[in-house]
Amino acid sequence: MNRQLIVAGNWKMNKNLMEAFTLASGVLAKAKKMSNKVEIVLAPPAPYLHTINSMSKNIAHVNIAAQNCHFEPSGAYTGEVSAEILHSMDIAYVILGHSERRKYFQENHEILAKKVSAAIRAGVKIIFCCGEPLEVRESNTQESFVLQQLEESLFHLSETEMKQVVVAYEPIWAIGTGKTASPAQAQDMHAFIRTQVATKYTTELADACSILYGGSCKPSNAAELFAEKDVDGALVGGASLKAEDFLQIIQARAKQA
Repeated sequence: MNRQLIVAGNWKMNKNLMEAFTLASGVLAKAKKMSNKVEIVLAPPAPYLHTINSMSKNIAHVNIAAQNCHFEPSGAYTGEVSAEILHSMDIAYVILGHSERRKYFQENHEILAKKVSAAIRAGVKIIFCCGEPLEVRESNTQESFVLQQLEESLFHLSETEMKQVVVAYEPIWAIGTGKTASPAQAQDMHAFIRTQVATKYTTELADACSILYGGSCKPSNAAELFAEKDVDGALVGGASLKAEDFLQIIQARAKQA
């Protein structure tokens, strides 16, 4: 398998300045000694991006992600951050399409498509989130739901552009609920997403596309999720706020590299 294995930590709106510094320091101190087969991505709140990016610069397999960006390159958008600004700070990734952005900030397919294009234009790689709520899963229409997210927000990209995208499958019903998709459920959706990428682009691109699981991944379930052939890593929420938990997930991914 030639896919990049990735464990990303989305801190969301958590940690004050000193707490963030302590958490980053704890992760980075251990990350230096860990396998470079696994790319580690930290996504702290925006005010900490520059500092934590600077702290991680001497560790080749660690990168930093922003949690959001605006779709315009600049302008009168008070409180917003553009992909161009992120690129100027040497931020490697931006997370787009997270279910919380869709739910709380009404980010629809059209807005996300514009953000995706903006990030690619600026030279910032994307972690693109997709996934279904509980009622869709219970009605067994999750595949068509996720396909629409991909088609309307991501699949306008060219093949070259799509190579800059990591996909994160986040079953919304498993985020912050303590529920987790079973390894089989995760594998089925990851395989479906890979098939759709192959259908839209090429088998080669699909085989190289990293697809992460993003639904309550924690030390207790990471190994069995990573045992599935199409689960290339994780987008970790709550467990990324404790250095030891996050490091255990990275180690679980490294052991099956």
